Amino acid sequence: MDKLKNLDDLKNLRLLLKEETFRPDTHRVKVCTGTACLASGSRKVVEEFEMAKGKGYELDIVKTGCQGLCQKGPVMKVEPEGYFYQKVKGNDVSDIISGTVSVGQPVRKLLYRDSFVNEPYELMDNLPFYKKQVRIALRNNGRIDPNNIYHYIAAGGYSSLEKVLSSMTPEDVLDVVKKANLRGRGGAGFPAGLKWEHSKKAPGKIKLVIANGDEGDPGAFMDRSIMEGDPHSLIEGMLICAYTLNAEYGFIYVRHEYPLAVKNLRIAINQAEELGLLGENILGTGMDFYLDIREGAGAFVCGESTALVASIEGDRGFPRPRPPRLSEPGGGAWGYPSNLNNIETYACIPPIIEKGVEWFLSIGTKNSPGTKVFALTGKVKNTGLVEVPMGITLREIIFDIGGGIIGDKEFKAIQTGGPSGGCIPASLLDLPVDFDTLTQAGSMMGSGGMVVLDEDTCMVDVAKYFLSFCQSESCGKCPPCRVGTYRMLQILEDITSGKGKPGDIERLLEMGKNINEGSLCGLGQGAPNPVLSTIRYFREEYEEHIYDKYCRAKVCKGLGVFRIEQSECFLCGLCEKACPYDAVKVTRDSYFIDQDYCTKCKACYLACPINAVKIEKAGARVMGQESKVS
Repeated sequence: MDKLKNLDDLKNLRLLLKEETFRPDTHRVKVCTGTACLASGSRKVVEEFEMAKGKGYELDIVKTGCQGLCQKGPVMKVEPEGYFYQKVKGNDVSDIISGTVSVGQPVRKLLYRDSFVNEPYELMDNLPFYKKQVRIALRNNGRIDPNNIYHYIAAGGYSSLEKVLSSMTPEDVLDVVKKANLRGRGGAGFPAGLKWEHSKKAPGKIKLVIANGDEGDPGAFMDRSIMEGDPHSLIEGMLICAYTLNAEYGFIYVRHEYPLAVKNLRIAINQAEELGLLGENILGTGMDFYLDIREGAGAFVCGESTALVASIEGDRGFPRPRPPRLSEPGGGAWGYPSNLNNIETYACIPPIIEKGVEWFLSIGTKNSPGTKVFALTGKVKNTGLVEVPMGITLREIIFDIGGGIIGDKEFKAIQTGGPSGGCIPASLLDLPVDFDTLTQAGSMMGSGGMVVLDEDTCMVDVAKYFLSFCQSESCGKCPPCRVGTYRMLQILEDITSGKGKPGDIERLLEMGKNINEGSLCGLGQGAPNPVLSTIRYFREEYEEHIYDKYCRAKVCKGLGVFRIEQSECFLCGLCEKACPYDAVKVTRDSYFIDQDYCTKCKACYLACPINAVKIEKAGARVMGQESKVS
């Protein structure tokens, strides 16, 4: 790999690579090798294609990052036809070679279908999952090999850096980022331009550029997919930031549990150094920038900026009081002024520089321009990674892109923003998704997690789950978070086990407010949100748990009165066998539940194959037996 000496070398290399790398007359298979598809067996698919190529078939094999539709993995795309294949196995490769590579015909059994009665979708661009997406941060995921810097350059990579170094001053770049109103994609939505400006004004010769890849939200993998599938877009964004701030050193903070991300980042940094895009005198411009990786231990609290800085320095990830801010002397890593953005924010910088402010502002909403990457998970048919324009509605994301609810059940709520986010009910399905509207609805953007919940979900149990995560991840430094979340969790555990008391809801609301106002960092300040939002929109479920001792979703143990519907029971006896407390009694022609022995453990309810065991509110009529419940 010859080192590029100047900007002209980079420009000429790009022109050469464009002609050679993605020739339109070449069959090219783009196999997803993101974490999800690797776990589903995409490595075997790649091996089979490589064996076929070794036998004389002419085709390019591109091992791409995450292509998004993780639910259907391993997935792949065949060019130039554009066919999209899902659930591909190693033994399917021979069919693809004989059918598509040889004669250009699709392999119908591998095409995506909405249902068995509908015709399959042949082309990737026609799939409902992709149709409403607009890819900016994920523009190269599924398109290039993340371990090949030449692929990135051929796809237009480092052209924005070239533009910045050749024709823009640091002030010009800052002005573009400010006018674009790029808001931080890490959760808070603070304008990146203002953050850069504050860091730029800080006194001192040494400044740091830091990328936050510590994505601690359960089920969230937006930043991870960029680091795995397009690491050079992150490096280019950080280089542009470094040029703007006159910073010479940068760090990418990644959790140790992301081995593929760490591996691909190291490869990308080494390639950029060898090519002269990192290090000393970059492209002969006199700019110096050195980039390193810091691996974290996976603490959720290290998503908070000051705890992250402490971890980078080698200390335990404890949040620190502010001021000073990270962008001020004494506040950043090792006391140096530091600019911190998350991975997705940096990845958006190159296309903004390349295409301009007006282009970026034309996407999304006035106060939240651009796109946002979400990890769509939960009870939705098509889970995976989606990038959508700001302002798209929740209904469009869940039903148009996600395909609707599994089993065509009723949609109940969607939890956004990770463990510190909130739950939004079905009545707000047409809510436009952007930073401000989600906050007004009692939730938040967060780093982009979206968990879809259906009619079988208990909202009190959901609140308990997310609060228990925040409580276990609390660093314990400040009492409002350490003690407050523990007490809230105790109350929720009582409510979901049938021990709730009048006044518990009011206590939760008061504690939540105090924790929010008194905690030192964002983890504690956001920890009560799942509880507060579910009380706001689903208060009746809390009241049923407390006053009726009943869980309408039939999720919580210790609640309700159990009975057997005689007209439905076909006397299989499985309920009697499952009951560990001898509460299920049998007569000559029926089974019934003795309320004196019943502990509400749900064993009989779960064992019944025809749902003849019913759970009713306490005090309800119990057919054929005397209820001992007051």
